[in-house]
Amino acid sequence: MKATWEKIEKNLGVLEVEVDAERVTAALDKAFNKVVKKANVPGFRKGKVPRPIFESRFGVESLYQDAIDILLPEAYGEAVEQTDIFPVDRPEVDIEQFAKGQSFIFKAKITVKPEVKLGDYKGLEVPVQKAEVTEEELSAELARLQERHAELVVVEEEAAANGDIAVIDFDGYVDDVPFEGGKAERHSLELGSNSFIPGFEEQVVGMSTGDFKDVEVTFPEEYHAENLAGKKAVFKVKLHEIKRKQLPALDDEFAKDVSEFETLEEYKADLKAQLESRKQDELKGLRENAVVDKAAANAEVEIPEAMINSEVENMVRDFDTRLRQQGMNMDMFLSFSGQTREDLQNQMKGDAEKRVRNNLVLEVIAKQENIEVSEEEVNEELTTMAEAYKRTPEEIRSILTANGSLGSLSEELSLRKTIDFLVSNSVEVEAVEEVPAAEDTKAE
Repeated sequence: MKATWEKIEKNLGVLEVEVDAERVTAALDKAFNKVVKKANVPGFRKGKVPRPIFESRFGVESLYQDAIDILLPEAYGEAVEQTDIFPVDRPEVDIEQFAKGQSFIFKAKITVKPEVKLGDYKGLEVPVQKAEVTEEELSAELARLQERHAELVVVEEEAAANGDIAVIDFDGYVDDVPFEGGKAERHSLELGSNSFIPGFEEQVVGMSTGDFKDVEVTFPEEYHAENLAGKKAVFKVKLHEIKRKQLPALDDEFAKDVSEFETLEEYKADLKAQLESRKQDELKGLRENAVVDKAAANAEVEIPEAMINSEVENMVRDFDTRLRQQGMNMDMFLSFSGQTREDLQNQMKGDAEKRVRNNLVLEVIAKQENIEVSEEEVNEELTTMAEAYKRTPEEIRSILTANGSLGSLSEELSLRKTIDFLVSNSVEVEAVEEVPAAEDTKAE
């Protein structure tokens, strides 16, 4: 087989392939064995029609398309490997010659992975901050833990306030006509959560147990249900019960309840250490992102639209997976948010382009610096994954091999090593805190 590659634009070229006549004959044989099973010829059972009779009745040309479908994918794959190119989109294939006794010639217009011209990537200045935890941050974390361990108590004598859980019945009407989804009984609504139509929760604030009230609101213009968008509605509301969070006292008893420590001071010391560790991880991630972004910004690369679109689809699939883990799906999310799939894709496009650019630059830096992943490193990662998923490393390897992801694991490890290389070769500079703009004190 002969294969030649000619670039016609930056990331676009033509792959010309000629396959030997012997392989064409073999592909025609496979095509006949497939088609003859369904051929209806008087006097012969299906699958038993002799080849000469089949060709005289239907013509050898009737086998061409099936033979091309058999031969083209394998010839294309071999040609790509032979010419050492990296396609990033489906090829546009033009069949130039295919006939019995002749070679098979086709051309494929292909978008390939772009070339990257590296700029400076060593000695990049990266601002760093100290992983210090302030008393304000520690107090905020303790307040969050208080909220998490708060008890809900029924309030009978006071009016509903923001932060309370109001247990309500509601029945919604538009133009005095009830609408679908506008009715519920004993629904628990956290006031101030902004989970209902704008203006609804504010009008429940101040109600007392047993009160009835007509709550008047207007649906947002971009509301997901088009028949309700922009419409005025009246909800007949009955307040059954008010529940209020009762925060536990911050004392030694609290520390005993939520941790293994005997005193609040011991617990606070441990909590501060945890926050410092968490902040160190966050700052490490910020530094890694900063140095990769700088290296990518210094490089020159023209990214094909096909690579960006492919990354967008990957991001959409990942997002859908996360939604399903939370008990939702993509259709539900789009309905609730009033968006279309195209809206979501457009929102992700900027991040997708940045991801593709960064990964392309990291790949080239890895080659430039001879950064490779050993089999030992792969095995170590498999062991880590096995511990996380309560499986054996052999099982994890088998799963990744079956779904074709073992190579992706090596690529991921290579990217990590390359990022570590960039960080270790960067220069730490003190982060400059932004000075807040002076407030305008002029009278209106």
